[in-house]
Amino acid sequence: MAKDPRFYLLYIVNSVLPNRVKMSSQDLSRIVVFPASRARVLLTVVALSFSSLAVAQADEASRRRNFNTENGIAMREFDPVSYFNSSRPLKGNSKFYANHKGITYYFANAENVEEFKKSPDKYEPAYGGWCAYTIALNGERVKINPVAYKIIDGRLHLFYNFNSDNRLLKWNKDEKKFKASANKNWVARMH
Repeated sequence: MAKDPRFYLLYIVNSVLPNRVKMSSQDLSRIVVFPASRARVLLTVVALSFSSLAVAQADEASRRRNFNTENGIAMREFDPVSYFNSSRPLKGNSKFYANHKGITYYFANAENVEEFKKSPDKYEPAYGGWCAYTIALNGERVKINPVAYKIIDGRLHLFYNFNSDNRLLKWNKDEKKFKASANKNWVARMH
């Protein structure tokens, strides 16, 4: 005798997504058994759901590969919100953190964490937090000095500034050209 098809659904949900969804055998009584054609539609929907989860995980893996992080923390532990709401960038604290699409950020206070969570894309640095000028020149990923920055069109741009080589000053000489080049190079290099 063949098993009830609902048993297989229970097995799949509990084995593939154990941390996100749990079903009990009591839940089986609430599941309607569909005729074969409807079952194919249901399986297609379930498969598409799993594939969208896989795409999201692949996107997070790509971001982790391409973003400027040290020990898993972005922006050399500086608070991304502080660039917008403070007179100067502030160092974050490990007690106040948030993760956005696989990238972890530290914040100076709980208020900044909450502000970040409202609109994380607004506060993420351009070009994965790498030096915007160097991305513009050749797509190379070069470390940044968190206090060498500029807000351009509402986006945070960070720059290399070590050994008397302030690349923000170079960027300012032809910002429009460099921004267009950096946008093109970032898309081409991020994989």
